[in-house]
Amino acid sequence: QVQLVESGGGLVQAGGSLRLSCAASGRTLSSAVVGWFRRAPGKGREFVAALWWSGGMSYYSDSVKGRFTISGDNAKITVYLQMNSLKPEDTAVYYCAADFGRNRDPYSSSEYDYWGQGTQVTVSS
Repeated sequence: QVQLVESGGGLVQAGGSLRLSCAASGRTLSSAVVGWFRRAPGKGREFVAALWWSGGMSYYSDSVKGRFTISGDNAKITVYLQMNSLKPEDTAVYYCAADFGRNRDPYSSSEYDYWGQGTQVTVSS
């Protein structure tokens, strides 16, 4: 089985930065499409960013493009989400997800096979 663990969430003031990490056991993330999704209070799951590691492609939602950066560390086999210029509307539980098959739509949560438990990000105004 694949286990994903997110970390790095916390409380930050608007305009600040956080870096989330996603580590996996069982299979290497370097063979996967790794996505970050978030769920704000009372809302559904929203796509944030994704990385096709082996293909060197990254994907971002319009709401975070230019502020967030997804990257992979080949040494640690860890995926990071660097979040800059955080806004109160970024407040959510952030989830790491992995798809080890052919991901036909990295923006869709239904394409991902494994999910972490989430890490809380709270941005104060």
